[in-house]
Amino acid sequence: MMNTATLQKTLGELAAEYVRRLNLKIESIEEDGVTLSMPVAPELVHGGGVLCGQAIMSAADTAMLVAMIARIGEFKPMTTVQMQTSFLRPIPKDAGSVTVVARLLRFGKTLSYGEVEFLTADRKLAAKATTTYALI
Repeated sequence: MMNTATLQKTLGELAAEYVRRLNLKIESIEEDGVTLSMPVAPELVHGGGVLCGQAIMSAADTAMLVAMIARIGEFKPMTTVQMQTSFLRPIPKDAGSVTVVARLLRFGKTLSYGEVEFLTADRKLAAKATTTYALI
């Protein structure tokens, strides 16, 4: 299994510039997924004073990519086939950061399924995404 430093370096090398601006930090790696943190930076907050959904969806997609890389042990070409996100509660601009937990529900030879949860500092579920990825 990869360590957090190697996985963080891999993410930095692969991610698009705007994804790097999310400042996702890999906190831990488990057998079935990863936990990351994402600061609630001013440039990610919309006029309503909360973390914007686009940042949440980008972080969800990236977190699942990281979980897949951790599971495989290296980057292999893959693509998002489907992602559905439910926004359950706002993450306010003064939240500091949000915890992003990505879990692989089923890892297959061609298709893999996962879920990503966004937790506030008090561990309340703020958003949840389900994903399907294809290895190509």
